[in-house]
Amino acid sequence: MGGLGEEEPPSKRIKPSSLQFCTNSSFLPQTHNLPLSTKPPNPSLEFGASMARPVPHPQALIGSKGFIKRDEFVRIITKALYSLGYERSGSILEEESGIQLHEPVIDLFRKQVLNGDWDGSIQTLHKIGLEQNIVKSAAFVVLEHKFFELLKNGNILEALKTLQAEISPLEVKKERVHALTGCILCPARFAELGFAGENCRVRVLEELQNIFPPSIMVPERRLEQLVEQALNVQKDACYFHNFKGKTLSLYMDHRCGKEQIPSRTTQVLDAHQDEVWYIQFSNNGKYLASASHDTTAIIWEVNADGQLSVKHKLTGHIQPVLMVSWSPDDQQILTCGMEESVRLWDTCSGRCLRVYEKAGLGLISCGFFPNGKDIITGITDKSFSVWGPDGREIDSFKCQQQTKTSDLAITCDGRLIVSLNKEKVILLTDRETKRERVIEEQECVTSFSLSSDGKFLLVNVFSGQIHLWFIGNDGLPSLIMRYKGHRRARYVIRSCFGGTEQAFIASGSEDSLVYIWHRATGDLIETLAGHSGTVNCVSWNPTNPYMLASASDDHTVRIWGLNKPNIHKRKDLSENGSCSNGVHQCNGNSK
Repeated sequence: MGGLGEEEPPSKRIKPSSLQFCTNSSFLPQTHNLPLSTKPPNPSLEFGASMARPVPHPQALIGSKGFIKRDEFVRIITKALYSLGYERSGSILEEESGIQLHEPVIDLFRKQVLNGDWDGSIQTLHKIGLEQNIVKSAAFVVLEHKFFELLKNGNILEALKTLQAEISPLEVKKERVHALTGCILCPARFAELGFAGENCRVRVLEELQNIFPPSIMVPERRLEQLVEQALNVQKDACYFHNFKGKTLSLYMDHRCGKEQIPSRTTQVLDAHQDEVWYIQFSNNGKYLASASHDTTAIIWEVNADGQLSVKHKLTGHIQPVLMVSWSPDDQQILTCGMEESVRLWDTCSGRCLRVYEKAGLGLISCGFFPNGKDIITGITDKSFSVWGPDGREIDSFKCQQQTKTSDLAITCDGRLIVSLNKEKVILLTDRETKRERVIEEQECVTSFSLSSDGKFLLVNVFSGQIHLWFIGNDGLPSLIMRYKGHRRARYVIRSCFGGTEQAFIASGSEDSLVYIWHRATGDLIETLAGHSGTVNCVSWNPTNPYMLASASDDHTVRIWGLNKPNIHKRKDLSENGSCSNGVHQCNGNSK
């Protein structure tokens, strides 16, 4: 290679009541959304006396460590049952355990809110025994919904009276009070204040849920939150966590082994005729693009069986292709010739749509803005050019660069442009304000890679180390991790983030190996052998954590998968194990 240069509403948990909703049914949830079934007068008649009879539980603490309070545990389970719509089961659990989900005064208060008995609910609110500031906040929520319903029914005078005599004296949320006043003159502002849609009274309870202490009113979905927290702890403690699924099993503790890291060559792609300098998976993980010294780029398609095949070979450049860049929707792709031009291609047809070039100058880097329409290119005169959808240059600026712009990256919000400044300095330029921040390294920067969230930058430096920088705020960037072990002495070596939640770092190396580190600890966890030349670039499939690609001076791209036997072979293989489209199948790490 070239050298350096949910939600069930709270009312599902309401225990049965003989009270009926008020006649203003327009504000009440429909029964199929709010199934308030009536608790059987005597559950034992249906389920047997042994289930309904309260059983004494002298043990107040449960669990192997004895720090779980029984009453809280039971109340949370009861809440979950009501949330899931199992009202009869929830009612029976309350009866059998002798532990009520809510105190009677809370049940009365909730029913009054759902029935629109605003005055009664305010009276009950003062009997619960809450702190004064909580009472005021809760009363405000109740009364503003009373105000809303009065206005909705056309009772303007009563609404005004409520605002002046009940809401204003609370002396809370004064700006909100002014906004409510505006609703009298302009009812259309109801929606802006959140009073639109159905089940408004249910939303009152949800707001109150956030105000009341959890011991008074059990928080919504608390059991789900606790389970999710436990799963997150297991996931965070999983050193090799690289999991393709979206859910974790509750039946056993989660643990990934080293076999979850792609480490086995599953394919060798050899359609290029010279060194392969750059590769990048598309955002949807369905394609891989490779750029080569042979002046071509290739779009590879990831088939349903996980194997890759040539989709298009892109020709037209007269110089080696330095890099590629996918549009956010992957419908288009940019290729950049070395100090030449940038070409825009249609992914589906492989047709060249546009050529970007500047007279007397060469283009040396490229990238899409998040809108998918504008692109940016680095120019050999140390400037940037921004091009519009019609191919015209719409902006150009130089910043304070002292080197030719090679690597280029744009954050996902389109705000920050990352580029090389001096040999040892990376420039972070705010596109709108033109404000510049810098990352100062102690040695020459050879390449860099931006994380998918735009908050971290992976920087390869001359000595062969890889540095991880945090750039996610407007303050000074901070160095948080170093990765060592691979070799870099002469060429540009590129690294990448990868795996589930980008928990790993991969890099090429001049010793023909691919290196993989644990991102959080910096530990080297795997080296992959197979190439016979310098590994210039790596790319991890963003939607398949089990697929990694590497590009080498040996003219090939290798696809790495899980280390499992009996890799499925494509039906179009010839007897010698190769395909006519530049693909070799491999069952191991053979060269």
